[in-house]
Amino acid sequence: MNPKLIVKAQAQIPSVPLLVNVISKRVRQLIAGMKPYVRPESRNEDIVDIALREVAEGKLRAEIDYSTIAILSRNTR
Repeated sequence: MNPKLIVKAQAQIPSVPLLVNVISKRVRQLIAGMKPYVRPESRNEDIVDIALREVAEGKLRAEIDYSTIAILSRNTR
């Protein structure tokens, strides 16, 4: 895992827990056979680095539905 890519990806998704979830889900998708949104730099490039580059380059984003979070938090009180 490339530390420079982590910094660049975190500039796009500042929340570390959210970034971890986005990257882990994307890695699972890539392992399952989905095509990457960026061209791999080499045949041996780590899948995690590909997912991080997708986020860093703005090809992959996270959306949060705050209305759903508000509804769920009201229902748990």
